[in-house]
Amino acid sequence: MKNVLTIGEAMGLLIAEETGPLEAVEHFSRHVCGAELNYAVGMARLGNNVSYISKVGIDPFGRCIVNFLKENNIHEQYVWTDEDHMTGFQMKEKVVEGDPFVANIRKHTAFSHFQPSDLSGIDWTGVNHLHVTGIPLALSQSCRETIYTLMMRAHSKGVRISFDPNLRPMLWKSEEAMARVINGAARYADIVMPGLGEGRILTGRESEQDIAQYYLQRGVQTVVIKLGGSNGTYIRTEQEEFYVPSYHVKHIVDTVGAGDGFAVGFTSGLLDGLTLEDAARRGAAIGAMAIQVAGDNEGLPTREKLEAFQSSHS
Repeated sequence: MKNVLTIGEAMGLLIAEETGPLEAVEHFSRHVCGAELNYAVGMARLGNNVSYISKVGIDPFGRCIVNFLKENNIHEQYVWTDEDHMTGFQMKEKVVEGDPFVANIRKHTAFSHFQPSDLSGIDWTGVNHLHVTGIPLALSQSCRETIYTLMMRAHSKGVRISFDPNLRPMLWKSEEAMARVINGAARYADIVMPGLGEGRILTGRESEQDIAQYYLQRGVQTVVIKLGGSNGTYIRTEQEEFYVPSYHVKHIVDTVGAGDGFAVGFTSGLLDGLTLEDAARRGAAIGAMAIQVAGDNEGLPTREKLEAFQSSHS
């Protein structure tokens, strides 16, 4: 069992139970969401010891999130409550094919008021891995400073850091600011995992090889570029480079959370001592499992389900 730490904004999620524009939908099912929350769920289901850093409001969604963490064996001792601000939430369309439209209600939320001083109570003893995404960097200046502080502390303590840019352009004032801030954070990471389209936006380079080289030149040890859909993944370090194929999935239900599933598989594989190639195969497997289920984290597997999937999809 490895000790894993992650930070992010956990939100309530209302998923439409019928197709059509959200303003016309009458029935929704309640869930929780957040890229980093998905990651925490996936890592905990694989048997890791996961602590989640966040801040929620004193409201039904906030209480639901804390209960959800407990139910999924995720430590919530670093989830603080804010009496003055609400928990954010999302509303997601139901679609027959393609990506669903998601409405974000997350301005001036509890998490957006996170401060670097809120990190003072974190115990780094035995922490093996920190996973961060670029989403909190967009939410406020104090969130940005918090993420930089957390990454620098982890780096100084020799904790391996993975960073998924997870771009949310609608949360940024400009594409230029988004690229500058996210690339500033990436330099503290050991592993950077952009999608190909994200890498093009962030670096101004076109090919996966050139995007990877951009981050290697800035001190990143391993670059993992998700090529999208069935195109697999490109992995590069200073010593090697290779491609890993995707798993074929016949029926895609919901693509949201596939990237988080890949991050779970890849980083858990490295913590288990797998090679980069085998870790990427595990990431591809969990990403494939995630898109066959509605909801952002319902498809993330236990270790037994993961092994059964990989055995039957060789």
